[in-house]
Amino acid sequence: MRRHSFRWLAAALAVFSLVAASCGSDDEEATEPAAPATTEAPATTEAPPADPMDTNGDGKVVVGVAAAGPRDDGAYYQALVDAAEEISAAQGWEAPIVIDNIEPAVAATELENLAAQGVDIIAVGAGEISDPLPDLVEQYPDIFWYCNCGTGFPQMDGVALSTNDGAEIEYVVGVAAGLLLQEHGGDTAYMIGCCDLGFEVETELAMRLGMKAVDPSYDVVYTPTGNFPFDFDNVAGATEAFNVALDAGMDLLYPYLGGAHEPLVQLANEHGIPVTSAGASDVCSRTDLTWEMAALFDGGDFARAVFPLIVSGDFVEGDIYKFSVGRDPEVGALICNPTPEQKDLLDQAHADVWNGYCLAEFDTIRAIAYGGADLEAPLVCSDA
Repeated sequence: MRRHSFRWLAAALAVFSLVAASCGSDDEEATEPAAPATTEAPATTEAPPADPMDTNGDGKVVVGVAAAGPRDDGAYYQALVDAAEEISAAQGWEAPIVIDNIEPAVAATELENLAAQGVDIIAVGAGEISDPLPDLVEQYPDIFWYCNCGTGFPQMDGVALSTNDGAEIEYVVGVAAGLLLQEHGGDTAYMIGCCDLGFEVETELAMRLGMKAVDPSYDVVYTPTGNFPFDFDNVAGATEAFNVALDAGMDLLYPYLGGAHEPLVQLANEHGIPVTSAGASDVCSRTDLTWEMAALFDGGDFARAVFPLIVSGDFVEGDIYKFSVGRDPEVGALICNPTPEQKDLLDQAHADVWNGYCLAEFDTIRAIAYGGADLEAPLVCSDA
């Protein structure tokens, strides 16, 4: 009896153990079924927008600079090179490619060499090397062509042009020179230039008009030094002309030159002769040489003004941007350390030009310089 009871009890315990195992314990936490795995689409990174000035689509922007004279002349030619480097760095573009000392006779070859180097923009620094542009624009239509072609250059399809009025500029240069003669003494400025080109004739006549507006006894003497045409880098010839002018009683120097500009400034400094720059606008801050004034037609300043408009699309090929005296600070004249009276008088001269002063005389000067008109050069403005 007792043996059977133990067997029954053992069987019952076994059954209860099986039931408990199948049902689980109330103290155990329920396990939620795992959520199905989800796969997120990989994040996409948009490519940065292409630079609109990447005209050949190679992912970079390169400016080509064509300079008619030395890229390091410290004057007119270097101004555009320096500006191209500054603009390129500010825009995140590649370093510019520069071809300098381009003579007009080989301008077509040199500009084509520049165009073939994968540039997106070509900045031509002067009108004297612009003759090949119509053919090159047709041959390289994807390049953005810009020319600082100067006084009175005609509108050209496929080229964005910056121009100015040389007579306006040189009139106020003459006023500034006259004010300096009043301060330093003397009555004669010497303009040492190249070879009697049209824009040099315009410069001489307009400068004389401005000087005589200050004092009728003032005058300017023009002396050519180089070979025709466009020889603005002839240091030997310029030095000889300087010495002749010094012996003749030069009281102020206007070295209207490129590569020969700074050597004459050095000579003027050594002899205590007041001197003006020819184009470069930064000379008042220079410490290596001394200028008393600046004639303002700086190709670098022009580029700094128009390149933001080129990038924004507001200045396109076929357009002309004319820099005007009295409106645009890039053109005119600047006395480096003016007295208050000098500053007021020079400011007034700029404003007068903007308001149409001497307009008829400027037209006559241009007719003489560029049209070969047999006219008497004006010595006073009719509306004075």
